[in-house]
Amino acid sequence: MKSFRILSFFLIIILGLSACAPAPRKELLIYCGITMIRPMREIGDIIEKEEDIKVIIIKGGSGNLLRSIEINNVGDLYLPGSSSYIESATEKNLIIETNLVGYNRATLMVQKGNPLNIGNDLENLADPAYYVVIGNPDSGSIGKETRRILQEKGIYDLVLQNTRELTTDSKDLVSVLVEKRADLVINWFAVSIWDENTMYIETLPINIELAPPKELILASLSTSREPELAKIFIDYAVSAEGQAIFQKYGFGSME
Repeated sequence: MKSFRILSFFLIIILGLSACAPAPRKELLIYCGITMIRPMREIGDIIEKEEDIKVIIIKGGSGNLLRSIEINNVGDLYLPGSSSYIESATEKNLIIETNLVGYNRATLMVQKGNPLNIGNDLENLADPAYYVVIGNPDSGSIGKETRRILQEKGIYDLVLQNTRELTTDSKDLVSVLVEKRADLVINWFAVSIWDENTMYIETLPINIELAPPKELILASLSTSREPELAKIFIDYAVSAEGQAIFQKYGFGSME
């Protein structure tokens, strides 16, 4: 009997502590193309503090992220590097609402100082004299945009034959220049202005008719478990404060 009273006492204590324990924080799950991770993480940190929630950001190639959304059927927001992925997601009934949050554009990149004196003619990507690396169109937005640009120019197959490596995303395209493994790549312009990259990378602009600014669309997903929090995040991203953050990382208006 004594042991029963002792057990009952401890059960009361445990139940009391459980009742007093704080409820777990709500979580917002965001899929973000790797190039835009910095402004999204900065905004995420702000929303975490203001709303007392946890903002989880899964980064990667935009195409790979879309496949993850389809397979896992979870997530609140999606920011790919190209609006074409939003169109694909819309066709799959995964999108509830879309909002323009910034812009990006593709550009040729070489090692700092352009040691080989490479010009900004896209034909140089097909020149065997250069070690060329481009993005894989099946995994990320920069690969998809590269293919579009070179197909419009009529040289995609030639460039592909001359390409030494296909990479997943913009991060890898930066790495091959930083490590001096490549002479010439096509990548998103924004990464070239980040502090840790400016000392290693130089840009060679592509004709704007071939490589116009691309809209960055932040979408709320039909799989969202926290649509109200997703709306709060979007509202901040499109606000003056949020736009200043995107501008800081090179994703502002291209006017």
